[in-house]
Amino acid sequence: MQTGAREQAAIRGRTTIADGVVEKIAGIAAREVPGIHALGGGISRTMGAVRDRVPGARASAGRGVKVEVGEKQTAIDLEVVVEYGVSITEVALDVRESVIAAVERMTGLEAVEVNISVNDVHLPEEDTPETSEGRVQ
Repeated sequence: MQTGAREQAAIRGRTTIADGVVEKIAGIAAREVPGIHALGGGISRTMGAVRDRVPGARASAGRGVKVEVGEKQTAIDLEVVVEYGVSITEVALDVRESVIAAVERMTGLEAVEVNISVNDVHLPEEDTPETSEGRVQ
């Protein structure tokens, strides 16, 4: 499409982007950053884990993400769990950069704010199931 035709098309209609679209993009971009274990707070992670076990259910890409979307700008709030041993400030910076790049590239919206709340640190031993026998058999 030529530049003139593209400009004409831009003034002949309006494109709106739903909050959920930005939430998914931001959630996926944040999860791709090394050092991020999960998104969401304790309750949302617990409810999400239950929902994920339901046959046919899909994991929510927007879990732990809240957004405000305007006509040209968006603000994003993320709740994350980081892996033990990583630099939280470095991971937060990487998440912010990844989310801004993905949202702006895919939606054309300016990400004016990306706030990150670190709710927990994931310890390696939390991945291993309990091997101890229960008191009752």
